[in-house]
Amino acid sequence: MTYRTECSIPTSVKEVERLGWDWIDIIFFTGDAFVDHPSFGTACIARYLEKAGYRVAVVPQPNWRDDLRDFRKLGRPRLYFALNSGAMDSMVNHYTAAKRLRHDDAYTPEGKFGQRPDRAVTVYSKILKQLWPDVPVVIGGVEASLRRFTHYDYWDNRLMPSILVDSGADWLCYGMGERTMLELTRAIEAGRNLRQIENLPQIGFYRKGKSAAKDPIILHSYEECCQDKVAFAENFHHIEIQANMMHARTLVEPVGQGYVQVNPPCPPATTEEMDACWDLPFTKLPHPRYKGKRIPAYDMIKDSIITHRGCFGGCNFCTIAAHQGKFIQSRSERSILEEVRKLAAMPEFHGNISDLGAPTANMYGLHGKNQDLCAKCRRQSCLFPKPCPNMDRSHERVLKLYRAVDAVKGIRHSYIGSGVRYDLFLDEKGFVDETGKPYLRELMLKHTSGRLKVAPEHTEDKVLNYMGKPSFKLFERLRKEFDKINRENGTHTELVPYFISSHPGCKLEDMKRLAANPCLKGIWMEQVQDFMPTPMTTSSVMFYSGIDPRTMKPVFVERDPMKKKAQKALFFKK
Repeated sequence: MTYRTECSIPTSVKEVERLGWDWIDIIFFTGDAFVDHPSFGTACIARYLEKAGYRVAVVPQPNWRDDLRDFRKLGRPRLYFALNSGAMDSMVNHYTAAKRLRHDDAYTPEGKFGQRPDRAVTVYSKILKQLWPDVPVVIGGVEASLRRFTHYDYWDNRLMPSILVDSGADWLCYGMGERTMLELTRAIEAGRNLRQIENLPQIGFYRKGKSAAKDPIILHSYEECCQDKVAFAENFHHIEIQANMMHARTLVEPVGQGYVQVNPPCPPATTEEMDACWDLPFTKLPHPRYKGKRIPAYDMIKDSIITHRGCFGGCNFCTIAAHQGKFIQSRSERSILEEVRKLAAMPEFHGNISDLGAPTANMYGLHGKNQDLCAKCRRQSCLFPKPCPNMDRSHERVLKLYRAVDAVKGIRHSYIGSGVRYDLFLDEKGFVDETGKPYLRELMLKHTSGRLKVAPEHTEDKVLNYMGKPSFKLFERLRKEFDKINRENGTHTELVPYFISSHPGCKLEDMKRLAANPCLKGIWMEQVQDFMPTPMTTSSVMFYSGIDPRTMKPVFVERDPMKKKAQKALFFKK
């Protein structure tokens, strides 16, 4: 079986007519070009709904600056409009940490910039509500998901209310939304009343009056947060705890004359549910409308394989767990190997899988030994401040997967381009079990294309504590084992560490100590970035409030642009 070359998801009037449709159930609007690949959320949801029997169309990168013909061209959907900003928050897509405008957009044909607006979800939603006021609008994706509550907006340097308030959307589906979107679609189609729909998991909505939710956590209002930074930090503490629990409670945040209600997420997807998503008939190609044009983001992932979702690392500056969840949801080996075989059969494939992984590649198949304990856990991270003793850190299953993939006919190499958590197989004394050394050895010798990238993020324990990252002593141990494997095998694989400057809690003196750390001697320091506060992270709450929401204690924050620049410049001083 090979991937199809045609795409059954239409993007234009002519394509709808070619299918013989006289109505469309759901019309998607997205800030990205439409790529029919499981790495792109719009394609995942569209294919999932299509499999359930719904007629779905996608309008990619609609023009919001003309007479709005892109928003009119497919007419009124039978059920609702769905929209997202694309695979990234539109503000992160547009601006650097220094708030400078970027010059290209990897999710647009030929990398052309300017094909989506700032705050795309809000702009698209307002337009659709203006044109079709009686048609429900459902927002989702990263931008909507991470702005579902009061949040700090770095680019406007102020607190903003839930995106539901500004956008005027009817419903918000947060996180990885296939299952929720299908339930919501069925509810709208069945004509269920608002109260029934409001009980669905993993959705949010804004209403006037008071919430009728059972036993919710009532957060401080948006107005209170604007007046009191402590209130904002306290809100986030509750939000973060519930986001990381197996059995969460409903959260209600008053705003104006009403409230935003966000229901608990769906249970983590089972292996069968994960497989069902990846077994959908993706072409794994950009839509035919882009023939002859290059989409940079597609070039990066076209030869990749996603093995799982979620991350239990709990880094304070990262949004992965907030969007994908803390609990690892893995595909079966059968599903992954079937995708590998299909990829190997594609005429454009040259034998090298660019990335066999996920947010953290070596979390595949990992879970708590006692799931009953996991069901009660309130920890943000299973690894910080110390690894949870209930976590099974064996790399046996992921090693078997790597070997099975490499045995598929047509596969020359399978590289791990995703991040790897070395604190899953190392501690300060050495490897944590008998699978640790074989994993690192095989990762270096068979699955690294010259450079192994890891993310210690800093060298100073005080700063690492604010980041939610382990001690730098683990990186020192990693380098020792890394160099040893290189010597034993006569190889020259490089170790490339990622670092962050100007994170809350980090001063210029900390950066000087980082730059002088002897363990970094001989390492090329190219993977560096200045901290950028993004919505719904502990670190962004620290940046705005000057308070660590975990302890409610003050934290130093460097906000002066010149001093931030000086911190980053130390990376490059010899």
